Amino acid sequence: MRLRFTGAVLLVAAAYYVYLPLPAGVSEPWKLMLLDALFRGFMRVGDVAQALGVCHQVHLLNWVVSWAEEIEARSSPAVLVSDGQLGGVPARMFQATGGRSPKRGVIYFHGGGWALGTARMRSYDLMCRQMAEQLDAVVMSIDYRLAPEAVFPDQYHDALAASRAFLSQEVAEHYGLDRERLCVSGDSSGGNLAAAVAQELGADVTLTARFKAQALIYPVLQALDFHTASYQQNRAVPILFRPVMARFWLLYLGADPSLKPALLANNHSALDQPAIGPAARSRLDWTALLPEERKKDFRPLVVETGSPGLAGLVPALLDVRAAPLLAEREALAKTPEAYVLTCEFDVLRDDGLMYAERLRRAGVRVTSDHYEDGFHGCLSFAHLPVMSAVGRRALDNYIQWLDHNL
Repeated sequence: MRLRFTGAVLLVAAAYYVYLPLPAGVSEPWKLMLLDALFRGFMRVGDVAQALGVCHQVHLLNWVVSWAEEIEARSSPAVLVSDGQLGGVPARMFQATGGRSPKRGVIYFHGGGWALGTARMRSYDLMCRQMAEQLDAVVMSIDYRLAPEAVFPDQYHDALAASRAFLSQEVAEHYGLDRERLCVSGDSSGGNLAAAVAQELGADVTLTARFKAQALIYPVLQALDFHTASYQQNRAVPILFRPVMARFWLLYLGADPSLKPALLANNHSALDQPAIGPAARSRLDWTALLPEERKKDFRPLVVETGSPGLAGLVPALLDVRAAPLLAEREALAKTPEAYVLTCEFDVLRDDGLMYAERLRRAGVRVTSDHYEDGFHGCLSFAHLPVMSAVGRRALDNYIQWLDHNL
């Protein structure tokens, strides 16, 4: 009897920990709750490990990812898979066998807040295999350096170096790439890197080959406003909570983590911060850049007086290499045709929607692919054993767009 009672108590406690009220309309809420419970659990264990001086929280999380998700490079009859380097940066290559020659190519940057993950994760491996096979293409998934050992602009420099190599004649000849049919892509923080690279290389007149397309999957593109409509609507929706995104930004920019409350209060972008001028503010004015159905009844948080000198403590907040949404119209106009995937239940939804609108206004052809039942990270759950229906649908549509436009 006592054993049964103890088991019942533990079951109730587990259910209490897993259950999280979710907005109506989110795809397969119980799957999302279970994924969130695992992530929250590991985050809290990481916090304890860091507080005790055992290791940095991120190191523990990456150890778990490596143990649970990392797989070897294994080829199949349809796709040759190998680990190597691209521009001096570690990468996993996926080469479709047979088919046309030369082949289309995609360079891909994984997500993880610039601190977590690897191209060797099962979810990214399976996704890139599917892309290579269905597109009859060469896909190169980049293992850029990670925080906290590497901070901005290290990750950006890795992404840029790999992309320059990807566009080179030498790599094209070695892998049989069609230099007129190349795409730069990534999800979340990887989408940030892809957008920044597209801007930098779009303006480089010395290049002999350019990207034909950029494909950005729920990209994170700015850190000046943590009260956009989507940040307000989805602040407590897994798997990316608003405080977690602020933490990742500070980690990426090499800033003091104690600044997180100030960022979450928008004190760093207060009107009295002299480093942030009207032009920069207009480039992330969601009241002007978002359609009415996304703004809903939310109102912007405008802080008159913030923490003195706060923006100066994190100067990279205004660096377009870190925050591509802040780029000038002229820089956006030189970037290639774009695909921007966004999810309704994602704090980063409005980053992607605003960027898509700014690209359109700059004259770039844009396909905006929005998922009303989607959540952040859903593409990583497009395969068994943890398969999300919206993730499966989003991945299929993403590959279909590449097939039609690359």
